[in-house]
Amino acid sequence: MKSFLNFAQVVWASPNTLLGLVIGLTGLLFGGHVRRAGRVIEFYEGGIKWFLHRLPNGHRILAMTLGHVVLGQTDASLKISREHEAVHVKQYELWGPVMLPAYLLSSVYVWLRGRRFYLDNHFELEARARDNHGDNH
Repeated sequence: MKSFLNFAQVVWASPNTLLGLVIGLTGLLFGGHVRRAGRVIEFYEGGIKWFLHRLPNGHRILAMTLGHVVLGQTDASLKISREHEAVHVKQYELWGPVMLPAYLLSSVYVWLRGRRFYLDNHFELEARARDNHGDNH
């Protein structure tokens, strides 16, 4: 039963994982690296770093999760943020294909209420609370 649940979680998160794979594999073409960490595929350096830097506040982003893919600036940033990003993987397993819209709506909601778009996002608050560091990833 546990293996079926794991399979179902991977399938449910797969639309987001596919997006992460497209970005990650493209990043490999531009000097990036890849490795597996449990059920997660991590891409870093090269084109991944370039991509993350182009996001809002991208120089401050250590890593970003899309399903079962984590995109990191560097090897070190992945190690620092691994627990935090693992919480996001669990969120993708729960929310599946609606995770990205839910994440965006959470950010817009808190911003409209005069709070911080990223730091006060429900998903980020949960990840910081559960990763035991409270760091900003």
